[in-house]
Amino acid sequence: MRDGMVTVAVTAVLTVLLPASTPAGPVSAADPALAAAVHAVAPAPAITHREERIDTPGGPVTTDVVVADLRRSGVQATLLTGATVGERATVAVHADRAGAAAALNGDFFDFARSNVPAGPSVRDGRALTSPVPPGRRLAPAVPGSDPGDVLAVDDGGTPRIDRLVLDASATAADGTTLPIRTLNAYAVPVGGIGLLTPDWNGDRNATLCGSDTDRDAPCAPDRIEVAVRDGAVAEVRPPGTGPVADGEQILVGRDEGAAALRGLAPGDPVEIEHRMTAASGVPPRTAVGGSPVLRDGAPVPGLDAAVREPRSAAGITAEGRLILLTADGRESTSVGITLAETAEQLRRAGAVHGVNLDGGGSSTMVFRGQVVNAPSEDAHRAVPNAFGILAP
Repeated sequence: MRDGMVTVAVTAVLTVLLPASTPAGPVSAADPALAAAVHAVAPAPAITHREERIDTPGGPVTTDVVVADLRRSGVQATLLTGATVGERATVAVHADRAGAAAALNGDFFDFARSNVPAGPSVRDGRALTSPVPPGRRLAPAVPGSDPGDVLAVDDGGTPRIDRLVLDASATAADGTTLPIRTLNAYAVPVGGIGLLTPDWNGDRNATLCGSDTDRDAPCAPDRIEVAVRDGAVAEVRPPGTGPVADGEQILVGRDEGAAALRGLAPGDPVEIEHRMTAASGVPPRTAVGGSPVLRDGAPVPGLDAAVREPRSAAGITAEGRLILLTADGRESTSVGITLAETAEQLRRAGAVHGVNLDGGGSSTMVFRGQVVNAPSEDAHRAVPNAFGILAP
């Protein structure tokens, strides 16, 4: 059964009639009576929701579509998160906390472990996470995709499909520069160094376990962490667990990365710099990781056309409107859609570019305070982030 109330947008038409005392003779262009003679059409709502039933080769599917015009006053996209990158909540709770008019679950994440998103995330212009190695992204394969791919919105409210790359380093007093490969990521690449900030609260040692392709591979034999406070090394120690204190940054290293960090000692000055750079050159105010499935109005070639699942996706129209989409699945009345069909449904909704987001039990859409799709799990799944729309 579907939860909540279905909302259908209807464009209103307003007719303003001429006053009864309109003079019969010629009137000046500046005459108020002439200015009042209009037949005005009210603009379409800034944000709308609709439910649709579609037929697929595998059976019927119910989709929910939200369209938001980010060019309208008071309408804004935002990333919804908890206090730390691994703190989970249901999409409804995320939306309620922010007062969002609409919300959709976000990126794939390290489910039931660190619960940290797999890809880049940016909230209010501040980078929260960088991507994990390609083989550690828990998502269906999409041809041509990269772990840094995101749905992004800039300060001006323009959405785009972009690619974010972490540019980060730690520089010692002697000028030695150590490259930092990840920011608050659940998997540091083999031989690499990761940076954890107060946005992290979890097992720091676990970020140094597994391989670049296998999350269940053994932990690296050589692991270390360096705590940095006030621009200097405070402590060199084995990796621990728990929150990163305010004002503290922790460098975690494995293999060659651990060996490089052992060159630092307590009291050594160290400068840590990090930023996310966008392939477009436009810094994002909001970004969530997602795999592009629709580009320039055409589905990405080679998308899977066999596996049916509940799906969540987001797209961008040629006019810059944002489309949020869910497709229900794992039930007889709605069998889910494939990745190829996901791209087609985005295109059908008016998108020219689009990304696939986390699906399955995570797939949840909230509109005006209600869950409007039918998540496949009876208890709505808690997720670390969601893509929200703030609107009057």
